Amino acid sequence: MSLPWWKKAVFYEIYVPSFCDGNNDGIGDIQGIISKLDYLRELGIDGIWLTPFYRSPKVDNGYDISDYFAVDRDYGTMADFERLIAEAHRRGIRVIADLVLNHTSTSHPWSRKRDRQRPSEKGLVYMERSGRRRAAEQLGILFRRIRLGI
Repeated sequence: MSLPWWKKAVFYEIYVPSFCDGNNDGIGDIQGIISKLDYLRELGIDGIWLTPFYRSPKVDNGYDISDYFAVDRDYGTMADFERLIAEAHRRGIRVIADLVLNHTSTSHPWSRKRDRQRPSEKGLVYMERSGRRRAAEQLGILFRRIRLGI
């Protein structure tokens, strides 16, 4: 029995904001990734793993997603992303996106909806590590403390 493709594949993780700046604005972007696909193929890369590129206030390096269905403006457009997939596939490179589903940005509609709920309502709940419920705005404070090492 042969191994599944992903067990033999060589993946390259790309931190989108710093990989390659395709439009010369000082921030890595999807156009920059497209411009390096031939180089990645020459390296023998079978797949690229993109860190979050979704719309985000970037309090948590893009892992605080505010819209799962939109590309962050700093990185390009949905058309750019679709082109990246097409160009990668044309070169035999697969594309995997880091999709963060266990938390959202405090500016995500789910978080805002939770803030409007009465405590007795069932629905979205944001939990802190201790297991207690915590208001979304307090999570923002928690992220700032983590970044500062407090």
